[in-house]
Amino acid sequence: MKAQITNRLLKGLKPTGKGYDINDTELPGFGLRISAEGEPISYSVRYRTPNGRRQRIKIGSARVLTPMQARDEAKMTLADVVRGKDPQEIKKRLRGIQTLGKFIDEEYATHELTHRKSGVATLNRLKACFREFWNRPLSDRNMNAAILSWRARRIKQELSHGTINRDIASLRSVFSHAVRLGLVSENPLKGIRQLRTDPSSNIRYLKENEEKRLFAALDKREEWMRRKRESANAWREKVGYEILPDYNSVSFVDHLKPMVILSLNTGMRRGEIFGIEWRDVDLKQANLTIRGEITKNGKTRHVPLNETAQAVLRKWKFQTSGEGHVFKSPRSGSRFSNVDAAWRNLLEAAKISDFRWHDIRHHFTSKLVMQGVDLNTVRELLGHGDIKMTLRYAHLAPKVKADAVARLDKAHA
Repeated sequence: MKAQITNRLLKGLKPTGKGYDINDTELPGFGLRISAEGEPISYSVRYRTPNGRRQRIKIGSARVLTPMQARDEAKMTLADVVRGKDPQEIKKRLRGIQTLGKFIDEEYATHELTHRKSGVATLNRLKACFREFWNRPLSDRNMNAAILSWRARRIKQELSHGTINRDIASLRSVFSHAVRLGLVSENPLKGIRQLRTDPSSNIRYLKENEEKRLFAALDKREEWMRRKRESANAWREKVGYEILPDYNSVSFVDHLKPMVILSLNTGMRRGEIFGIEWRDVDLKQANLTIRGEITKNGKTRHVPLNETAQAVLRKWKFQTSGEGHVFKSPRSGSRFSNVDAAWRNLLEAAKISDFRWHDIRHHFTSKLVMQGVDLNTVRELLGHGDIKMTLRYAHLAPKVKADAVARLDKAHA
């Protein structure tokens, strides 16, 4: 039997008195196996080994995994086959993994780095937060209580609820993967509810005087680097060394100022700024395409370029090759990995505290909302998949709300 495996299909399945299979019409090899009694129902994937043998491997129970989750797992299994790996051999190897730390190091790390853009950050978070649990058995029945105790300690340390929730979510994903692989029967963190948070309270944007200080610090940095280059070249000429490129002949001494200005005027994430290429920039149509391969949600979006952003990109393109990545690392010539030191020094010079690079995105959004731009337009510019994310900024538009209730006065009149 063939059908698209969905939640609706699962709800409509009835026992027939004998077991049968349903093969998915969307993903070849992915299927359901239904027992004679109708329960349990399990997902499976069929494939051919590198030597041509046909194999079927169980993915997990329909009581634990949704069709979407099971299909994603099937895709990863089939991807392993394409890379020349036998999932059955992988499963045998996994049976030897007993502790949480060993599972993360030997299995989850590879999975995360292969399938998630944020893989490195997630693994660093796990190691920083949960090292004390590394030697615990993966199937430890006391893990739930241990994590609740860990969370209580973190709350006493006055860490934000949002941070704690994200930490636990990263560990919950580890156990979810272990469940999918059949190494544990259920996720021990399943019953731990998220701590309440107030998303609106975490929005940090620049006040008017802070924004002025930021630009003043950028200008001062550029001027200082130009004077430093002049002095260096005067000395190099005197001793007969090769003269370095003259900073006075270009608009920017390096990447930092154009990066910051472009971020402030587009709301792009730092990883998106690092990832954009000149082929994504259309200065004639004043449009920037942010490809799905570098966005957080994997979806391409288009951001219009205002005059400030256009001017910065034109000047920057004139003094660079105009090919490949818009911003290239001066050391390697490849994609940037971070600008932490330069950003930290800039904030120190501008006397701005508690402001991350990601907060530039908050600043961009906040200014739009305070100017009365509707939230759905803001959502599209930011690339939010859900309007709930954008609603965090709604309180920054008091005039819009005031105008709304003022309409009642007109109605009464």
